[in-house]
Parts: sequence; structure tokens; C-alpha cells
Amino acid sequence: MNAYVQALLGILLSAILTENFILVRFYGICPFMGVSKRIDTALGMGLSVTFVMALASAACWLVYQLLLALNLVYMQTVAFVLVIAAIVQVVEMFLKKFVPALYKALGIFLPLITTNCAVLGVTLVNAQEGFDFLQSVINGAAGGIGFTLSIVLFASMRERVSKADCPAAFKGFPIALVTAGLLALAFMGFSGMKIF
Repeated sequence: MNAYVQALLGILLSAILTENFILVRFYGICPFMGVSKRIDTALGMGLSVTFVMALASAACWLVYQLLLALNLVYMQTVAFVLVIAAIVQVVEMFLKKFVPALYKALGIFLPLITTNCAVLGVTLVNAQEGFDFLQSVINGAAGGIGFTLSIVLFASMRERVSKADCPAAFKGFPIALVTAGLLALAFMGFSGMKIF
């Protein structure tokens, strides 16, 4: 197998499993805890974040290469946040027009994708690692897939736990934190894997 293809496959698998943005790097915890009460809203949020992460990775790579690499690297965070905000506005308008039920279900968390640490984190990781365009887009899309996998698994666990009989002190948010911790431990088990 070609070394470049191996590198792409390594980026793909590590962004989903070994370097999962939510459960290993702990980026994007706000929507993870806030939108994960039901599987359908978690899936919608995950797909929206995946789309934004892939688009943001592509757009921010271009901004970095065409503008910031010309001795403006100190403006990287500000530039990336502005690019992400513009992309989120487009996604928000699209969902409001074509998928109004999902738009209403996501509520306040949809505009919060702009400040989602996972979206900003993937663009900063791409710049820091020196990924080329294709590697950046794959890392963004795979990071979004990992985000979706995490939030949907967590939502399914929360739906089941909400029906379980547990001590009063653990009902609601405390049991959600315990569940998130156990899910994070499961994903951290992938960290010892050698991809290639």
C-alpha cells in the first residue's frame, strides 16, 4: 500500500477512534452533554457538526495557506473562528429552510457550533500537524464521524439509563456524567492501538 494512502487511512482511523475529539481530546463537550438526550437530535447534531468540520477544514486550510502563511500566523484563531461562523450561518439557513424539525430540535445548540471546541480544534490540529488539503479534509470529516459516533452512542445510553432505576442522587445529570466517563474510558482503550 502506498505510504500516502496509509497516512490518510491512519488519519481517518485515529480521528474516529484513538484521537476522538470528544472522548479522548475532550473538545466539544457542551453539545455532547446538551443535545444527547435523544438519539434523533444527537444524530442531527452529529451530522451537522461533521459537515461543518469537513467544510471548515477545507476552508481554513485555504485561508491558512493563502493568507496566514504570509507572516500572519498569529491571526490564525481569529481567522478560523470567522470562517467557521460563516459556514455555520449557511448550515443554519439551510436547516431552517429544508429541515425545520431538526432546526427546532437543535435549538440554541446549532448556533453554538460556531464556538464548538471540536470544530475549532480540528482546524488548529490540521495547521499544527502541517496536513495538506486532502489530509485536512479527511481529518475534519473523520473527526466529525467520531463526534457523531460518540454523541449517538451516548444518546442511546442516556435514553436507556433514563428508564433505569438508580439512586435519587444519581438521577439526571450525575448519571449522565458517569455514563460519559465510562464511554470515554472505552474509547481511551483504542489509544494503545498501532494503526500502521
